[in-house]
Amino acid sequence: NRILMQNLGLRTFIAIELDQNLQKILERIQSDLLKSGADVKWVEPHNIHLTLKFLGELEGGKIEGLIQAMETGLSTYPAFSFDLTPLGAFPKVEHPKVLWVGVNSGKKQIQQLADSLEDNLKTLGFKKEKKEFRPHVTIGRVRSSLNKFALSKMLKNYSLPQPMAQNVKEIVLFKSTLTSSGPIYEALRKIPLTKNNGR
Repeated sequence: NRILMQNLGLRTFIAIELDQNLQKILERIQSDLLKSGADVKWVEPHNIHLTLKFLGELEGGKIEGLIQAMETGLSTYPAFSFDLTPLGAFPKVEHPKVLWVGVNSGKKQIQQLADSLEDNLKTLGFKKEKKEFRPHVTIGRVRSSLNKFALSKMLKNYSLPQPMAQNVKEIVLFKSTLTSSGPIYEALRKIPLTKNNGR
């Protein structure tokens, strides 16, 4: 695959990596929604993650400072667990453009984690997000209006398989390389949370 944008800085984001069990369940959900006949570009199951902050293009020399700021912000943050449950879409289910699975238990911990990262990264010049952080996992993006009504109806009536829970023991700084067949994600650094498990 031809790599695009190779002369620019590193395209990076911070996320919670999903375990293989969750990825397989989300792949099954994608397969079910595919039956609606809607025109959706699905996220590759191995690429599905829960983004905490998109950082954009960074010069390679700034990565170490970024990692230090992340380690400082996460140094006392406890490991926790979360589960995925509601299925939805942005801007709304009736007019779906981005398809996602939301967070039920553990939502507060993820929001606090994102806020902690925002505060620590602000010292490096990263702008704080204006919108309230809403934890979710993107599984697909609608490309046209083809069978959109059928997809909307399926989203409203879909019953998620259970359980969809996972422990979070680390936060990952990813590099994203855009290629002609889709993005390739590479973990630059995995930063562990403290071991005392809180919910």
